[in-house]
Amino acid sequence: MQTSHKEILQRISRTFQGMRLYSPAHPTIRKQAQDLLAALAGLFLHKPRLKLGLLDDTLFFDDELFAYPSPAEEDVANLLRTLEVEGLEFISGLGADEFLSFLDVIRQGETKGEELESALLKKGVHHIRPTSVEKTDDDEFARKPRKVYDRALRVMEDIFHDVRLGKIPSSEEAMQAVKGMVEVTLSDPHALFALSLIKDYDNYTFTHSVNVSVISLAVGRACGLSAEELRVIGLGGMLHDLGKLKVDVGIITKPGRLTQGEFEQIKKHPRDGADILQQMKDIPPEVVDIALCHHLQYDRKGYPADNRGKLLSPMVDMAAIADAYDAITTLRSYQRPVTPRQAIKLLRDNAGTRLHPQFVERFIQALGPYPVGSLVRLQNNEIGLVTAVGGASRSATRLKILFASEGSKLDPPRLFCPDSADELSIVGEVDPFSKGIEIADYLD
Repeated sequence: MQTSHKEILQRISRTFQGMRLYSPAHPTIRKQAQDLLAALAGLFLHKPRLKLGLLDDTLFFDDELFAYPSPAEEDVANLLRTLEVEGLEFISGLGADEFLSFLDVIRQGETKGEELESALLKKGVHHIRPTSVEKTDDDEFARKPRKVYDRALRVMEDIFHDVRLGKIPSSEEAMQAVKGMVEVTLSDPHALFALSLIKDYDNYTFTHSVNVSVISLAVGRACGLSAEELRVIGLGGMLHDLGKLKVDVGIITKPGRLTQGEFEQIKKHPRDGADILQQMKDIPPEVVDIALCHHLQYDRKGYPADNRGKLLSPMVDMAAIADAYDAITTLRSYQRPVTPRQAIKLLRDNAGTRLHPQFVERFIQALGPYPVGSLVRLQNNEIGLVTAVGGASRSATRLKILFASEGSKLDPPRLFCPDSADELSIVGEVDPFSKGIEIADYLD
Protein backbone atom coordinates (compact mmCIF):
# COMPACT_ATOMS: atom_id res chain seq x y z
CA MET A 1 0.00 0.00 0.00
CA GLN A 2 1.29 3.45 -0.89
CA THR A 3 2.29 5.55 2.12
CA SER A 4 0.16 8.67 2.51
CA HIS A 5 1.55 12.19 2.36
CA LYS A 6 0.64 12.63 6.03
CA GLU A 7 2.64 9.54 7.02
CA ILE A 8 5.65 10.72 5.01
CA LEU A 9 5.54 14.09 6.80
CA GLN A 10 5.49 12.21 10.10
CA ARG A 11 8.58 10.28 9.01
CA ILE A 12 10.35 13.48 7.99
CA SER A 13 9.52 14.98 11.37
CA ARG A 14 10.77 11.89 13.23
CA THR A 15 14.01 11.88 11.26
CA PHE A 16 14.77 15.51 12.04
CA GLN A 17 13.82 15.06 15.68
CA GLY A 18 16.25 12.14 15.82
CA MET A 19 19.01 14.34 14.47
CA ARG A 20 18.81 16.42 17.63
CA LEU A 21 20.29 13.39 19.40
CA TYR A 22 22.28 11.56 16.76
CA SER A 23 24.43 12.32 13.71
CA PRO A 24 23.19 11.33 10.24
CA ALA A 25 25.61 8.37 10.35
CA HIS A 26 23.96 6.87 13.45
CA PRO A 27 22.10 3.58 12.75
CA THR A 28 18.84 5.07 14.09
CA ILE A 29 18.94 7.96 11.65
CA ARG A 30 20.07 5.73 8.79
CA LYS A 31 17.11 3.42 9.45
CA GLN A 32 14.66 6.33 9.58
CA ALA A 33 16.14 7.74 6.38
CA GLN A 34 15.82 4.39 4.61
CA ASP A 35 12.19 4.09 5.68
CA LEU A 36 11.49 7.59 4.43
CA LEU A 37 13.18 6.92 1.07
CA ALA A 38 11.16 3.72 0.69
CA ALA A 39 7.97 5.69 1.23
CA LEU A 40 9.03 8.36 -1.26
CA ALA A 41 9.85 5.64 -3.80
CA GLY A 42 6.18 4.68 -3.82
CA LEU A 43 5.20 8.22 -4.76
CA PHE A 44 7.96 8.47 -7.38
CA LEU A 45 6.23 5.65 -9.25
CA HIS A 46 3.52 8.20 -10.09
CA LYS A 47 5.47 11.48 -10.18
CA PRO A 48 9.19 12.06 -10.84
CA ARG A 49 9.23 15.25 -8.77
CA LEU A 50 7.57 15.91 -5.42
CA LYS A 51 7.30 19.37 -3.92
CA LEU A 52 7.17 20.14 -0.23
CA GLY A 53 6.63 23.77 0.66
CA LEU A 54 4.71 26.63 2.18
CA LEU A 55 1.90 28.35 0.31
CA ASP A 56 0.82 31.48 2.18
CA ASP A 57 2.51 29.90 5.21
CA THR A 58 0.38 26.76 4.87
CA LEU A 59 2.29 23.52 4.48
CA PHE A 60 1.71 21.50 1.34
CA PHE A 61 3.22 18.27 0.10
CA ASP A 62 2.69 17.28 -3.50
CA ASP A 63 -0.94 18.27 -4.14
CA GLU A 64 -2.15 18.08 -0.54
CA LEU A 65 -2.54 21.10 1.73
CA PHE A 66 -2.38 20.88 5.54
CA ALA A 67 -4.47 23.82 6.70
CA TYR A 68 -4.78 22.39 10.22
CA PRO A 69 -1.32 20.91 10.78
CA SER A 70 -0.55 18.21 13.29
CA PRO A 71 2.53 18.71 15.52
CA ALA A 72 4.60 16.64 13.05
CA GLU A 73 3.41 18.72 10.11
CA GLU A 74 4.13 21.92 12.03
CA ASP A 75 7.67 20.58 12.66
CA VAL A 76 8.18 20.19 8.92
CA ALA A 77 6.77 23.67 8.25
CA ASN A 78 9.15 25.10 10.85
CA LEU A 79 12.06 23.29 9.20
CA LEU A 80 11.31 25.11 5.94
CA ARG A 81 11.02 28.42 7.78
CA THR A 82 14.36 27.77 9.53
CA LEU A 83 15.99 26.99 6.20
CA GLU A 84 14.48 30.21 4.82
CA VAL A 85 13.21 28.46 1.69
CA GLU A 86 9.73 28.38 0.22
CA GLY A 87 10.01 24.71 -0.57
CA LEU A 88 12.09 21.64 -1.33
CA GLU A 89 11.83 19.47 -4.40
CA PHE A 90 12.54 15.75 -4.13
CA ILE A 91 13.50 14.19 -7.46
CA SER A 92 13.23 10.55 -8.47
CA GLY A 93 16.60 8.83 -8.17
CA LEU A 94 17.28 10.17 -4.69
CA GLY A 95 19.62 7.75 -2.92
CA ALA A 96 20.50 7.07 0.70
CA ASP A 97 23.96 8.69 0.57
CA GLU A 98 22.53 11.84 -0.96
CA PHE A 99 19.79 12.00 1.63
CA LEU A 100 22.26 11.56 4.50
CA SER A 101 24.41 14.35 3.03
CA PHE A 102 21.31 16.53 2.88
CA LEU A 103 20.63 15.78 6.54
CA ASP A 104 24.21 16.69 7.41
CA VAL A 105 23.88 20.10 5.74
CA ILE A 106 20.59 20.72 7.51
CA ARG A 107 21.92 19.60 10.88
CA GLN A 108 24.79 22.07 10.79
CA GLY A 109 22.23 24.85 10.38
CA GLU A 110 24.76 27.23 8.88
CA THR A 111 23.45 27.34 5.34
CA LYS A 112 20.11 28.91 4.58
CA GLY A 113 18.14 30.63 1.87
CA GLU A 114 19.80 31.18 -1.47
CA GLU A 115 23.05 29.55 -0.33
CA LEU A 116 21.39 26.22 0.36
CA GLU A 117 21.31 24.98 -3.23
CA SER A 118 25.03 25.48 -3.86
CA ALA A 119 25.83 23.90 -0.48
CA LEU A 120 23.83 20.82 -1.41
CA LEU A 121 25.49 20.55 -4.80
CA LYS A 122 28.93 20.72 -3.17
CA LYS A 123 27.89 17.76 -1.05
CA GLY A 124 26.82 15.83 -4.14
CA VAL A 125 23.09 16.26 -3.47
CA HIS A 126 21.46 16.54 -6.89
CA HIS A 127 18.04 15.06 -6.17
CA ILE A 128 16.92 17.50 -3.47
CA ARG A 129 16.86 21.17 -4.23
CA PRO A 130 15.34 24.32 -2.80
CA THR A 131 12.50 25.65 -4.88
CA SER A 132 10.20 28.61 -5.00
CA VAL A 133 6.44 28.21 -4.78
CA GLU A 134 4.93 29.43 -7.98
CA LYS A 135 1.59 31.10 -7.50
CA THR A 136 -0.10 30.18 -10.73
CA ASP A 137 -3.38 31.50 -12.01
CA ASP A 138 -4.94 28.35 -10.59
CA ASP A 139 -3.56 29.21 -7.13
CA GLU A 140 -4.99 32.70 -7.32
CA PHE A 141 -8.23 31.24 -8.57
CA ALA A 142 -8.35 28.71 -5.77
CA ARG A 143 -8.19 31.47 -3.16
CA LYS A 144 -11.44 32.96 -4.40
CA PRO A 145 -14.17 30.55 -3.32
CA ARG A 146 -17.00 32.51 -4.91
CA LYS A 147 -15.31 32.44 -8.33
CA VAL A 148 -14.64 28.73 -7.98
CA TYR A 149 -18.26 28.10 -7.01
CA ASP A 150 -19.64 30.28 -9.82
CA ARG A 151 -17.38 28.56 -12.34
CA ALA A 152 -18.78 25.20 -11.25
CA LEU A 153 -22.32 26.51 -11.75
CA ARG A 154 -21.48 27.66 -15.27
CA VAL A 155 -19.91 24.31 -16.10
CA MET A 156 -22.99 22.46 -14.86
CA GLU A 157 -25.26 24.74 -16.85
CA ASP A 158 -23.28 23.89 -20.00
CA ILE A 159 -23.35 20.17 -19.23
CA PHE A 160 -27.10 20.22 -18.61
CA HIS A 161 -27.58 22.14 -21.87
CA ASP A 162 -25.64 19.48 -23.81
CA VAL A 163 -27.58 16.62 -22.22
CA ARG A 164 -30.90 18.28 -22.99
CA LEU A 165 -29.80 18.54 -26.63
CA GLY A 166 -28.95 14.85 -26.67
CA LYS A 167 -25.19 15.49 -26.78
CA ILE A 168 -22.56 13.72 -24.71
CA PRO A 169 -20.97 16.49 -22.63
CA SER A 170 -17.25 17.00 -22.19
CA SER A 171 -15.80 15.97 -18.84
CA GLU A 172 -12.75 18.24 -19.06
CA GLU A 173 -14.36 21.44 -17.77
CA ALA A 174 -16.09 19.56 -14.95
CA MET A 175 -12.77 18.05 -13.86
CA GLN A 176 -11.09 21.47 -13.87
CA ALA A 177 -13.95 22.96 -11.85
CA VAL A 178 -13.73 20.17 -9.28
CA LYS A 179 -9.94 20.57 -9.09
CA GLY A 180 -10.45 24.19 -8.06
CA MET A 181 -13.06 23.22 -5.50
CA VAL A 182 -10.74 20.62 -3.96
CA GLU A 183 -7.95 23.19 -3.64
CA VAL A 184 -10.26 25.65 -1.90
CA THR A 185 -11.66 22.91 0.35
CA LEU A 186 -8.19 21.85 1.44
CA SER A 187 -7.00 25.39 2.16
CA ASP A 188 -10.26 26.74 3.66
CA PRO A 189 -12.63 23.86 4.48
CA HIS A 190 -15.69 26.02 5.22
CA ALA A 191 -15.56 28.70 2.51
CA LEU A 192 -17.23 26.63 -0.22
CA PHE A 193 -19.46 24.88 2.28
CA ALA A 194 -20.94 28.23 3.27
CA LEU A 195 -21.66 29.00 -0.38
CA SER A 196 -23.54 25.71 -0.73
CA LEU A 197 -26.12 27.23 1.62
CA ILE A 198 -26.92 29.92 -0.93
CA LYS A 199 -29.75 28.17 -2.76
CA ASP A 200 -31.08 29.04 -6.20
CA TYR A 201 -34.62 27.74 -5.98
CA ASP A 202 -35.33 28.46 -9.66
CA ASN A 203 -32.42 26.29 -10.82
CA TYR A 204 -32.58 23.63 -8.15
CA THR A 205 -31.29 20.68 -10.17
CA PHE A 206 -27.97 22.12 -11.29
CA THR A 207 -27.31 24.17 -8.14
CA HIS A 208 -28.10 20.99 -6.21
CA SER A 209 -25.47 19.20 -8.31
CA VAL A 210 -22.77 21.76 -7.46
CA ASN A 211 -23.83 21.82 -3.80
CA VAL A 212 -23.69 18.03 -3.54
CA SER A 213 -20.19 18.22 -5.01
CA VAL A 214 -19.15 20.81 -2.39
CA ILE A 215 -20.73 18.86 0.47
CA SER A 216 -19.26 15.58 -0.84
CA LEU A 217 -15.83 17.19 -0.52
CA ALA A 218 -16.65 18.08 3.09
CA VAL A 219 -17.81 14.52 3.82
CA GLY A 220 -14.81 13.03 2.03
CA ARG A 221 -12.40 15.29 3.85
CA ALA A 222 -13.99 14.34 7.18
CA CYS A 223 -13.58 10.66 6.23
CA GLY A 224 -9.89 11.10 5.39
CA LEU A 225 -9.91 10.92 1.60
CA SER A 226 -6.73 12.00 -0.18
CA ALA A 227 -6.68 14.98 -2.55
CA GLU A 228 -6.89 12.64 -5.53
CA GLU A 229 -9.85 10.81 -4.03
CA LEU A 230 -11.53 14.13 -3.26
CA ARG A 231 -11.34 15.02 -6.94
CA VAL A 232 -13.17 11.78 -7.73
CA ILE A 233 -15.94 12.19 -5.15
CA GLY A 234 -16.28 15.87 -6.05
CA LEU A 235 -16.82 14.94 -9.68
CA GLY A 236 -19.26 12.23 -8.64
CA GLY A 237 -21.26 14.70 -6.59
CA MET A 238 -21.33 17.18 -9.44
CA LEU A 239 -22.53 14.66 -12.02
CA HIS A 240 -24.66 12.39 -9.84
CA ASP A 241 -28.04 13.65 -11.04
CA LEU A 242 -27.50 13.92 -14.81
CA GLY A 243 -30.18 11.27 -15.28
CA LYS A 244 -32.85 13.61 -13.89
CA LEU A 245 -32.64 15.54 -17.14
CA LYS A 246 -34.35 12.54 -18.73
CA VAL A 247 -37.32 12.80 -16.34
CA ASP A 248 -40.32 15.02 -17.08
CA VAL A 249 -39.65 18.35 -15.35
CA GLY A 250 -43.27 18.38 -14.14
CA ILE A 251 -42.50 15.28 -12.08
CA ILE A 252 -39.22 16.68 -10.76
CA THR A 253 -40.85 19.89 -9.54
CA LYS A 254 -44.23 18.47 -8.52
CA PRO A 255 -45.33 19.65 -5.08
CA GLY A 256 -46.69 16.95 -2.85
CA ARG A 257 -46.60 13.18 -3.05
CA LEU A 258 -45.78 11.46 -6.34
CA THR A 259 -48.02 8.80 -7.82
CA GLN A 260 -46.58 5.31 -8.08
CA GLY A 261 -46.18 5.81 -11.83
CA GLU A 262 -44.34 9.10 -11.33
CA PHE A 263 -42.07 7.53 -8.72
CA GLU A 264 -41.23 4.73 -11.17
CA GLN A 265 -40.13 7.43 -13.63
CA ILE A 266 -37.94 9.05 -10.95
CA LYS A 267 -36.35 5.68 -10.16
CA LYS A 268 -34.94 5.49 -13.67
CA HIS A 269 -32.69 8.53 -13.29
CA PRO A 270 -29.69 6.77 -11.66
CA ARG A 271 -29.43 4.31 -14.57
CA ASP A 272 -29.93 7.07 -17.16
CA GLY A 273 -27.24 9.16 -15.47
CA ALA A 274 -24.78 6.27 -15.36
CA ASP A 275 -25.40 5.59 -19.05
CA ILE A 276 -24.51 9.19 -19.92
CA LEU A 277 -21.37 9.12 -17.76
CA GLN A 278 -20.15 5.89 -19.35
CA GLN A 279 -20.12 7.68 -22.69
CA MET A 280 -18.14 10.65 -21.35
CA LYS A 281 -14.35 10.63 -21.63
CA ASP A 282 -12.09 9.77 -18.66
CA ILE A 283 -14.87 9.36 -16.10
CA PRO A 284 -13.62 7.17 -13.20
CA PRO A 285 -15.76 4.10 -12.41
CA GLU A 286 -16.43 5.45 -8.90
CA VAL A 287 -18.17 8.46 -10.45
CA VAL A 288 -20.42 6.16 -12.50
CA ASP A 289 -21.24 4.20 -9.34
CA ILE A 290 -22.10 7.38 -7.43
CA ALA A 291 -24.62 8.29 -10.14
CA LEU A 292 -25.97 4.76 -10.36
CA CYS A 293 -26.20 3.97 -6.64
CA HIS A 294 -26.67 7.21 -4.68
CA HIS A 295 -30.25 6.12 -3.90
CA LEU A 296 -29.29 2.53 -3.06
CA GLN A 297 -29.02 3.45 0.66
CA TYR A 298 -26.61 2.10 3.27
CA ASP A 299 -28.92 -0.89 3.93
CA ARG A 300 -29.11 -1.47 0.16
CA LYS A 301 -32.91 -1.43 0.22
CA GLY A 302 -33.08 1.50 -2.17
CA TYR A 303 -32.93 1.63 -5.95
CA PRO A 304 -31.98 0.49 -8.54
CA ALA A 305 -32.74 -2.89 -7.00
CA ASP A 306 -30.60 -4.85 -9.46
CA ASN A 307 -27.47 -3.22 -7.96
CA ARG A 308 -28.12 -4.23 -4.35
CA GLY A 309 -25.38 -6.86 -4.36
CA LYS A 310 -22.80 -4.77 -6.14
CA LEU A 311 -19.47 -4.07 -4.43
CA LEU A 312 -19.25 -0.29 -4.23
CA SER A 313 -16.65 2.31 -3.36
CA PRO A 314 -17.18 3.97 0.08
CA MET A 315 -17.48 7.19 -1.90
CA VAL A 316 -21.00 6.16 -2.92
CA ASP A 317 -22.18 6.22 0.71
CA MET A 318 -20.30 9.49 1.33
CA ALA A 319 -21.96 11.16 -1.66
CA ALA A 320 -25.35 9.89 -0.48
CA ILE A 321 -24.86 11.79 2.79
CA ALA A 322 -24.06 14.96 0.84
CA ASP A 323 -27.13 14.45 -1.35
CA ALA A 324 -29.34 14.07 1.72
CA TYR A 325 -27.82 17.07 3.55
CA ASP A 326 -28.36 19.43 0.62
CA ALA A 327 -31.88 18.17 -0.02
CA ILE A 328 -33.09 18.65 3.55
CA THR A 329 -31.53 22.12 3.93
CA THR A 330 -33.11 23.40 0.70
CA LEU A 331 -36.43 25.19 0.38
CA ARG A 332 -38.62 23.65 -2.28
CA SER A 333 -42.23 24.07 -3.28
CA TYR A 334 -43.22 21.16 -1.06
CA GLN A 335 -40.65 21.49 1.69
CA ARG A 336 -39.51 24.13 4.16
CA PRO A 337 -35.76 23.84 4.72
CA VAL A 338 -34.49 22.73 8.07
CA THR A 339 -31.63 24.46 9.86
CA PRO A 340 -28.14 22.93 9.73
CA ARG A 341 -28.48 21.76 13.34
CA GLN A 342 -31.85 20.16 12.59
CA ALA A 343 -30.25 18.57 9.53
CA ILE A 344 -27.69 16.93 11.81
CA LYS A 345 -30.50 15.30 13.76
CA LEU A 346 -32.14 14.04 10.58
CA LEU A 347 -28.83 12.60 9.36
CA ARG A 348 -28.45 10.75 12.67
CA ASP A 349 -32.07 9.52 12.45
CA ASN A 350 -31.23 7.90 9.11
CA ALA A 351 -27.78 6.60 10.08
CA GLY A 352 -27.61 2.82 9.86
CA THR A 353 -30.55 2.55 7.47
CA ARG A 354 -30.39 5.03 4.62
CA LEU A 355 -26.97 6.46 5.51
CA HIS A 356 -23.61 5.03 6.53
CA PRO A 357 -23.43 5.56 10.33
CA GLN A 358 -19.66 6.01 10.71
CA PHE A 359 -19.42 8.42 7.77
CA VAL A 360 -22.38 10.39 9.15
CA GLU A 361 -20.66 10.79 12.53
CA ARG A 362 -17.36 11.88 10.97
CA PHE A 363 -19.18 14.45 8.87
CA ILE A 364 -21.10 15.74 11.88
CA GLN A 365 -17.91 16.01 13.92
CA ALA A 366 -16.36 18.07 11.12
CA LEU A 367 -19.41 20.33 10.97
CA GLY A 368 -19.15 21.11 14.66
CA PRO A 369 -22.04 21.48 17.13
CA TYR A 370 -23.32 24.55 15.27
CA PRO A 371 -22.48 24.13 11.56
CA VAL A 372 -21.77 26.98 9.17
CA GLY A 373 -25.10 28.65 8.38
CA SER A 374 -26.51 28.25 11.90
CA LEU A 375 -28.20 31.27 13.48
CA VAL A 376 -27.38 31.17 17.18
CA ARG A 377 -28.10 33.07 20.39
CA LEU A 378 -25.11 33.89 22.60
CA GLN A 379 -24.97 34.07 26.37
CA ASN A 380 -25.16 37.88 26.21
CA ASN A 381 -28.39 37.58 24.12
CA GLU A 382 -26.74 38.67 20.87
CA ILE A 383 -27.77 36.67 17.80
CA GLY A 384 -25.19 35.75 15.20
CA LEU A 385 -24.67 33.67 12.08
CA VAL A 386 -21.95 31.02 12.18
CA THR A 387 -19.70 31.61 9.15
CA ALA A 388 -16.75 29.34 10.01
CA VAL A 389 -16.09 26.54 12.45
CA GLY A 390 -12.95 24.80 13.61
CA GLY A 391 -14.21 21.26 14.11
CA ALA A 392 -13.80 20.33 17.75
CA SER A 393 -12.23 23.69 18.57
CA ARG A 394 -14.83 26.29 19.42
CA SER A 395 -12.16 28.97 19.48
CA ALA A 396 -11.86 28.70 15.68
CA THR A 397 -15.55 29.55 15.19
CA ARG A 398 -16.39 32.82 13.45
CA LEU A 399 -19.74 34.65 13.57
CA LYS A 400 -21.45 37.66 12.13
CA ILE A 401 -23.49 39.31 14.88
CA LEU A 402 -26.81 40.29 13.29
CA PHE A 403 -28.78 41.37 16.38
CA ALA A 404 -27.52 43.29 19.42
CA SER A 405 -28.29 42.04 22.93
CA GLU A 406 -31.31 44.39 23.26
CA GLY A 407 -32.75 43.02 20.00
CA SER A 408 -31.90 45.74 17.47
CA LYS A 409 -30.69 44.61 14.07
CA LEU A 410 -27.10 45.52 13.22
CA ASP A 411 -26.40 46.96 9.77
CA PRO A 412 -23.76 46.10 8.84
CA PRO A 413 -23.30 43.00 10.99
CA ARG A 414 -20.40 42.93 13.42
CA LEU A 415 -17.73 40.28 12.96
CA PHE A 416 -17.00 38.20 16.06
CA CYS A 417 -13.83 36.13 16.21
CA PRO A 418 -13.48 34.73 19.73
CA ASP A 419 -9.92 34.25 20.93
CA SER A 420 -10.86 31.30 23.08
CA ALA A 421 -13.62 28.81 23.70
CA ASP A 422 -14.50 30.70 26.89
CA GLU A 423 -15.33 33.77 24.84
CA LEU A 424 -17.83 31.86 22.73
CA SER A 425 -20.86 30.82 24.70
CA ILE A 426 -23.71 29.68 22.47
CA VAL A 427 -26.91 28.95 24.37
CA GLY A 428 -29.04 27.71 21.49
CA GLU A 429 -30.10 27.83 17.87
CA VAL A 430 -32.48 30.47 16.49
CA ASP A 431 -34.86 29.80 13.59
CA PRO A 432 -33.98 32.29 10.79
CA PHE A 433 -37.67 32.46 9.81
CA SER A 434 -38.59 33.75 13.26
CA LYS A 435 -36.16 36.65 12.84
CA GLY A 436 -36.98 37.31 9.18
CA ILE A 437 -33.44 36.42 8.17
CA GLU A 438 -32.33 35.00 4.84
CA ILE A 439 -28.96 33.58 5.80
CA ALA A 440 -27.72 33.58 2.20
CA ASP A 441 -27.70 37.39 2.36
CA TYR A 442 -24.91 37.22 4.92
CA LEU A 443 -22.71 34.50 3.41
CA ASP A 444 -19.90 35.68 1.12
